[in-house]
Amino acid sequence: MDRIRADVDSRPPVPARTHDRPYRGDDDFWRVRGLLLETYPITPVDFNWEIRRWDGQRFYREHQDPAGDGRIHLWEDEGGRLIGAVHPEDAGDAFLELHPDHRHIEEEMIAWAEQHLAVTVEEGARRQLDVFAFDYDVPRRRILTRRGFERLPEGAVTRRLRLGAGLIPASQLADGYGMRTTCPGVGDAQRIADLLNAAFDRTVHNAAEYQAFTTTSPSFRHDLDLVAEASDGSFAAYAGVTYDSVNRRGIFEPVCTDPRHRRQGLARALMLEGVRRVRALGAVDVYVATGETNPANELYDSVGFTEAYTGGSWRRVW
Repeated sequence: MDRIRADVDSRPPVPARTHDRPYRGDDDFWRVRGLLLETYPITPVDFNWEIRRWDGQRFYREHQDPAGDGRIHLWEDEGGRLIGAVHPEDAGDAFLELHPDHRHIEEEMIAWAEQHLAVTVEEGARRQLDVFAFDYDVPRRRILTRRGFERLPEGAVTRRLRLGAGLIPASQLADGYGMRTTCPGVGDAQRIADLLNAAFDRTVHNAAEYQAFTTTSPSFRHDLDLVAEASDGSFAAYAGVTYDSVNRRGIFEPVCTDPRHRRQGLARALMLEGVRRVRALGAVDVYVATGETNPANELYDSVGFTEAYTGGSWRRVW
């Protein structure tokens, strides 16, 4: 009898029944956000999006809700509990937010993305989709390989700084600059837009999008929104910090410096002040993400980010 019971108990568990459905709007936005908060302590580093990135998809576009365009899809268990979501960030890509107890639905989620989020490319009207996977994520990389995806050369890296009782170096700005937090209103919003455009060589940023995020996003705090101000009143560097109080972690996004003010330690000073502020709030670690070959990695090393987790987009063309 004991032998029979042992044989039965050693069988692999039968996956729980699940069902999928379209994303329906505001209630589902908060449910996905709750899933991100819930799964952070039980998943590998950056396995799912952090809340600032999810909030940005909604509130950085003047409160646009993507519910009506069919680009977000959800999975629930038998009891109606949310266990997974697929969504894009840009055209032709897909990101998976997934409870780790339900990785058996991951291939189904990718198959849905292939059907609904792929874009048509010029060569012979073929379809194309990019899916992100960390290099540590062997199960996802196996699924992607089996479905015909190949990893693209350019990678990304998430860095983590564990906070303890150690001293944080003082934030010292070069002569001619002052540090402060941003203020509500069009003036600072326009300065931030100008800085982002200069730092990232863009033209798309404007005051309205920044105001939309700062006035509607639940993760934004002006006391964690740090700038280095030049003597002429323009913003020379910027470090936006989010504090996830549920998981006691800080998130830097974005971090940038106007090209005219680089190599003066401005961004480093802002980040050190940001680390100091979130630790005072109770943070136990801090995160920042960037491109794998981005020179900003030298900055993050100098601040003390000692852990690095690489990954990249995998592409299928068919």
